[in-house]
Amino acid sequence: MHQIIFYFIIGIILFDYLLEQFLDYLNATKRSSVLPLELKGIYDEEKYQKSQDYDKVNHKFSIITSSFNLFLILVFLYFSGFAFIDDFARSYTSNSIFIALIFFGIIMFASDILHTPFSIYDTFVIEEKFGFNKTTVKTFILDKLKAWIIAALIGGGLLALIIWFYNTVGEFFWVYAWIAVSAFMLFMTMFYTSLIVPLFNKLKPLEEGELKTEITSFCTKAGFKLDNVFVIDGSKRSTKANAYFSGLGKKKKIVLYDTLIEKLSKEEIVGVLAHEIGHYKKKHTLISVSSSIIQTGLTLYILSLFVGNAELSRALGSDIPSFHLGLITFGFLYSPISTIIGLFMNVVSRKNEYAADQFASENYEGVHLQNALKNLSVTNLSNLTPHPWYVFFNYSHPTLLQRLRFIDKFNK
Repeated sequence: MHQIIFYFIIGIILFDYLLEQFLDYLNATKRSSVLPLELKGIYDEEKYQKSQDYDKVNHKFSIITSSFNLFLILVFLYFSGFAFIDDFARSYTSNSIFIALIFFGIIMFASDILHTPFSIYDTFVIEEKFGFNKTTVKTFILDKLKAWIIAALIGGGLLALIIWFYNTVGEFFWVYAWIAVSAFMLFMTMFYTSLIVPLFNKLKPLEEGELKTEITSFCTKAGFKLDNVFVIDGSKRSTKANAYFSGLGKKKKIVLYDTLIEKLSKEEIVGVLAHEIGHYKKKHTLISVSSSIIQTGLTLYILSLFVGNAELSRALGSDIPSFHLGLITFGFLYSPISTIIGLFMNVVSRKNEYAADQFASENYEGVHLQNALKNLSVTNLSNLTPHPWYVFFNYSHPTLLQRLRFIDKFNK
């Protein structure tokens, strides 16, 4: 039985790789050296050619990284790498929680080290070549160290708690794990910007001035109480611009990248904020958190049905059944289900983006949001002509052209 599971895992991995390469190929077929008529007025010839070059370079780099990942995982599976690390962890302790922490710690650390050269090349060669990179070597190293510490404390803590539930409660461990993980998700939704973001970036309240006055005026008109508008030093790492909404209730915050403020007019910025506020007014944030909690519960329940099966551990080359090896095998086997759920969530997300665009257009002038989307797309060298199938599988947002046409319906 364990051999069937092993080959099934190999089949899933190969299918995922081939599907990814096929979609990337389809996307590449939409690339053209001639500026399409539908993009005139958005891209000029020079910027368009630069965006095509950027897309081409990233596509080639994606092939290399994906192929490396495929090679790495196939070699690891064929030579029973997971079982080897499990044996190594067991040579230091017999405690199941500590074994799992050592096991995942080694895998995560080794994986990150192996992928670091790719991260360096992406940041300091590709992003640098196209004028995006602002990350210094010092910032890159500090980001790595901080990410390791956070992953060890938070990831390790949650893993230890779940295994403790498994050892203590038995088959109903998933209920307790679901409660714990859901509580953590809610906590992070509320306090991520306050607790985690400052570890990597500086946050400061938006200064008094025309922009804040315009934002306050719109929020009052839209019936949206907002006390917290922050500016983040995104320029510390990249010239790309962005904005995001976080938190619920009194903890809700809107965060503007300093690059966004630099590149857009105040009306365009308010157009972007109107879109983000639209998500909140339409309860998309709450629905997203709720659906994530439901999905987590379903995943943990299915995990509870299989994780105790010794065949899952044997599929990875170990004769000693363990929660952490069962979890790894389950992760591979659950991948197709996760992909299907992801496709459904992308459909819902794209629908929500249209709804937020409609809110922004009805409560502010839609042309400002359109101009903001155009400027951001050009600034970030976005691919504005992706293949429809690539969009279906990978995009959580509609394409720029789809959004511009939709917003046109509400322009006076």
